[in-house]
Amino acid sequence: MIMPWVLCGFGLILLLLAGDALVKGAVNLSLRLGVPALIVSLTIVAFGTSAPELLISVQAILDGAPGLALGNVVGSNTANVLLVLGVPALLATMHTAECNTRKTFAVMIAGSLLFIALAFRGVFDWIAGLILLAGLALMLGDAFRDAHRHRQACKDDDEEEPEGADPDMPGWRIAVFLLLGLAGLPLGASLLVENATIIAKTYGVSDTVIGLTLVAIGTSLPELATTVMAALRRQADVALGNVIGSNLFNLLAIIGIASLVGPIPVDRSFLTFDLWVMLGASVLLVPFVYFSWNITRVWGVILTGLYLAYMVIVLG
Repeated sequence: MIMPWVLCGFGLILLLLAGDALVKGAVNLSLRLGVPALIVSLTIVAFGTSAPELLISVQAILDGAPGLALGNVVGSNTANVLLVLGVPALLATMHTAECNTRKTFAVMIAGSLLFIALAFRGVFDWIAGLILLAGLALMLGDAFRDAHRHRQACKDDDEEEPEGADPDMPGWRIAVFLLLGLAGLPLGASLLVENATIIAKTYGVSDTVIGLTLVAIGTSLPELATTVMAALRRQADVALGNVIGSNLFNLLAIIGIASLVGPIPVDRSFLTFDLWVMLGASVLLVPFVYFSWNITRVWGVILTGLYLAYMVIVLG
């Protein structure tokens, strides 16, 4: 039983490296083609950082483990709030008071409620997938309009380039990053899903639980690492917005696309527990979004403790 764990870890590392390579390649290619940096940040970077979740969900459906696909998204969204914001806050106060995320937060709550409503149909099929993707299209359209208005208002200012942008990067390096990302993501997803499924069956754990725990935490590691570094550098004011945006993209895009590949049955445990934990974790952000609270170390203890308690319940 050692080899499945080793291959599972290798698949996760490959996913993280390939996702990073795809983001770097896509950002620099888009800037080379003259696509505005804001649009790149809102679309290509968001898609690139969610690519591991997408590939894992699609691969899980193809491998006959749809519970892992749904567990990955629901578990990742819960981990993004409680773990990705909680752990960095233990190291340093995250100054989110000046981060204006009210509009995006309201859209995320609306997306979460839509997601839960569709889950009560008992399955995420092509109909649910098209509804979720329609919501994604509306969200992206609104983001494009906001970006256009921002560029018009700030056209005389120097626009900040997105992370990973290098104006001097040669074309061959951009091509290498894109090829490594496109080749590494499906391979890493296949390794992680297949071996996580083997581990689950060996220990009598359902693929749903594996998706909610092992795979969900693994695919949240890039966001966690980024937020930890931002907290240490006292530049964590945008962390809240990043988490909200990532969760919204996971709900609408990942399951929306995966549902077109194959139906995803909704286990009863999701309807009675996990989906409500995900929604409750999102509601916990209200004080930071609407009342200009900072995420202090006390809140870091609370958020991290809640996530550990959730893990105990799920694994129990």
